[in-house]
Amino acid sequence: MSVRSGTHQLGPGDATLSVRTKRVGAAAKAGHDLLIQVGSWQGTLVASDDTAETSIELVADGGSLEVIEGTGGVQALGDDDKAGISQTIDDEILKRQEIEFRSTRAEPGPDGEAIRVEGELTLLGRTEPLTFDLVLSEDGALSAIAVVKQSDWGIKPYTILFGALKVADEVEVEVEGHL
Repeated sequence: MSVRSGTHQLGPGDATLSVRTKRVGAAAKAGHDLLIQVGSWQGTLVASDDTAETSIELVADGGSLEVIEGTGGVQALGDDDKAGISQTIDDEILKRQEIEFRSTRAEPGPDGEAIRVEGELTLLGRTEPLTFDLVLSEDGALSAIAVVKQSDWGIKPYTILFGALKVADEVEVEVEGHL
């Protein structure tokens, strides 16, 4: 582990928590791949020289997601479009519910650099396993990307145009910051 041992707090002031979506379907060219940031969240990393004693907890406000950008598509996303998508996420998808992750195990990753983190993600009242690699550098930078398959948590990926355009079932959740 490249970061000093101890308890480290993270949140929007020193890190970003974001979600990236992709579009699929026959009309995918009409839609947008989205970058969504979580505005209200708190993470705790307990780092130890013994990787097995490392733990991570993260709690996010499911009503604080904001669409930052949409790439691709026939037309650029305007501010009203972004606000409408954020409202749909709040009202229909995440229903403003708290999102929690708690690690259950940490071990050196296969490359020897990252830490393989296993844990449980609670989303919409349903808890399922989630595994990802956490990279901690000498200068205190950290990054992690977890792939979340929405249907594993009972979420039906958003669709329009009678299913010809939809959000891919797998979304990437990314944390980047500095301790």
